[in-house]
Amino acid sequence: MAYSTFLRCRPRFIFIAAVLLIFILLTVTGAHPKLRHLARVNYNYYVADGGPWRADGGPPKYVALRKWEAALPQHNLSLPSPEGRNGRYVKFSNQIRVLGWNNCFNEVLMNAHLAYVSGRAYVFQDYFWADEHYQWSKEKWLDVHPRTPLNAIVSGPVAGAPFESDDAAPRAVSADWFDVVCRRQERRYINTREVKPAVAEASGIDVLAHWQNLLMSAPERCIEIVEAKEDSFPQTFDLALWGSPRVLTLWDSFSQSPISRLLDASPIVRAAVDRNRYLFVPRGPRPPHPAPRDPFQRMLALHLRRGDYEGHCRGMTYMNLAFYSWNQFPHLPDRFTPEPDAPGKDERFLARCWPDSPGVVRKAAEARRDYLALAENVNGTETSATLDVMYILNNEKSQWIDELKRALQLDGWTVVTSQDLVLDTEQTDVSMAVDMEIARQAAVFVGNGWSSFTSNVVYQRLIDKRDPMTIRFT
Repeated sequence: MAYSTFLRCRPRFIFIAAVLLIFILLTVTGAHPKLRHLARVNYNYYVADGGPWRADGGPPKYVALRKWEAALPQHNLSLPSPEGRNGRYVKFSNQIRVLGWNNCFNEVLMNAHLAYVSGRAYVFQDYFWADEHYQWSKEKWLDVHPRTPLNAIVSGPVAGAPFESDDAAPRAVSADWFDVVCRRQERRYINTREVKPAVAEASGIDVLAHWQNLLMSAPERCIEIVEAKEDSFPQTFDLALWGSPRVLTLWDSFSQSPISRLLDASPIVRAAVDRNRYLFVPRGPRPPHPAPRDPFQRMLALHLRRGDYEGHCRGMTYMNLAFYSWNQFPHLPDRFTPEPDAPGKDERFLARCWPDSPGVVRKAAEARRDYLALAENVNGTETSATLDVMYILNNEKSQWIDELKRALQLDGWTVVTSQDLVLDTEQTDVSMAVDMEIARQAAVFVGNGWSSFTSNVVYQRLIDKRDPMTIRFT
């Protein structure tokens, strides 16, 4: 029996041994870059990721997606400049890691825009999870730091997709390919301490221009930005900028960039949204007028932070912080102005950041009323606008959520939450992006003005030319 089992498994063992041997030989002997790259891809496919035969219920291996990323057409040394062996590249090794996705996402997008306006290929990297946010237990992790391919979360030029046909900008390349086309001895390393002090208090657009001039004028093909260890926020576009109105000066440049205009959800995310579309079919009484058949045109998406966010809200109350990032636009409804010394300031702050159930129900009703009034003003008195589906972006399981759902249902809403979605392993891994895509498509979005997740939904809805009245804050 044991011998027959060995015979069945023998080809697999021989193949793994051969791949390992080739990988070691190519690494040790310093083989041609393309061969080293091929060895690395196959090592990841058959050894590190476990190959196509493993199915242990752990996190996704993304075997097919990683092979697809490795085979992107720009991963070719023979391409003419500004790609190929003579192309110009920039890798931001100072990007945030092991933090929530949306703190990373806005920086990834802005770095990609900086690379674009500088005429360099952006080097896209995996998303490295903060341990506490990862959805699998440690014994199932595939690496010391769990990570997800960028193309599992988003698609577009930021993740290596092509630009428009008349745009000759170099396409983004993977971090693995950067190691092939830009060997370490060929790189110029720029430490952020050499650049950031000069623009520490500058407007966002001036920060962009400062870095752009540096990257454009640098003669080196390959540049890697590395962090100053003494800097608490060593990113190129750091937290001090994202949390300040200074970031708003970047909007005109950033919003018109193909990095923004061509950004899309990944195929994995889009499939998850389509798979769960039936959940959003209204289950209330038939409206007294014709209503949209598309449930997203009848949806209010509500980003509701709970869990440990109460402590975060109380900390921001103490510091009297204003809204975050794109949530700060003055033309958006529901603005918040800090009141350092006003009586009752803390209570008003918490009512916005940590709303109770009656506050949520009131805000939803207000947003619905304003949306229907807007639709009537646009279309006249004969309107088909309807808002009766509520999607709550929240993963908490608690009595409070159950009570809130009942209160919203009594107010006429069909209520669905993040917990109701049916997702496969890959979709579960990127569920935060699934929530974001639903919020992007919804007729109305209500978010938390201090949240980076909310600000990224606001960003995408503004890029989509949504009316500001459809972008609200608790």
